[in-house]
Amino acid sequence: MPKKRKRFPGICADDYRAETDAKATSALERVPLLPKVVHKFHELGYDRWMYCWNMAMSVRCGPRQFGSLHKVLQECCAVLDMPEPELYVTTNPFPNAFAGGLERPYLVVRSSLIDSLDDEQLYHLIGHELGHIQAGHVLYHSIGNVLIPLMEALGRRTFGLGDAFSLALAAAFMEWSRQAELTADRAGMLCTQDFRTSAATNLVLCGGGHRLRDEASVDAFLEQSRTYQDMTGLDNLGKMLVFLTYGLQTTHPMPVHRTRELERWHEAGGYEDIVHKFAMQGSRK
Repeated sequence: MPKKRKRFPGICADDYRAETDAKATSALERVPLLPKVVHKFHELGYDRWMYCWNMAMSVRCGPRQFGSLHKVLQECCAVLDMPEPELYVTTNPFPNAFAGGLERPYLVVRSSLIDSLDDEQLYHLIGHELGHIQAGHVLYHSIGNVLIPLMEALGRRTFGLGDAFSLALAAAFMEWSRQAELTADRAGMLCTQDFRTSAATNLVLCGGGHRLRDEASVDAFLEQSRTYQDMTGLDNLGKMLVFLTYGLQTTHPMPVHRTRELERWHEAGGYEDIVHKFAMQGSRK
């Protein structure tokens, strides 16, 4: 029997936005170079180019095309009370999904990721990407994907040693992108409406979907994420070195870190607070 999911009429991203996302967005918007980059992004028509490229290389989902995946999208949109974006599937051996499109929002899911996730985990995946749209992440994500060409169009080299503004913008983009994922993970959980399902999705994203999937343990993965977060002494120093040499250059937080952050939000009552808030709103109508 299909799971009956709670819906949150009138919900907005600020209801579940991570504080670190808000802080990183504020820091990004204070970089003096950002307005010029945003203007150039629109001037050069990158958003339209990216939309057309995606349509040319992917299959658009609907009631008559990959209908079961489209149904997941419809249910998640109903949960988050937001318009339905276009949904595409593309073939790629590296599991991933992303949101794009400013005028015409769309989601893209790679076929390898569909193969890796079960039906319930797809709700976290689709909800996560919808969270990016609802939280207004798409503009900066899209700019980040073409940041170096934009810098060249402005006559700057992103990683030029003498260009402090370019370096600051690149670093701010990376930090903002990592923190934006924490907000999107919360949207994913609002759609699964089950923390363990969302944690299991992150487990698959970290460890992959393969023939040993039946041996995967969410409890062991959560224990690992807590251990990683609570490291002390030389282990903590090693964790810091990993971040400084690798993490600073990534657009996504470490999988075990983001899982622990979602667990902390869940343990602090973030999900239940939203359920209670919208239940109370419904009872007053």
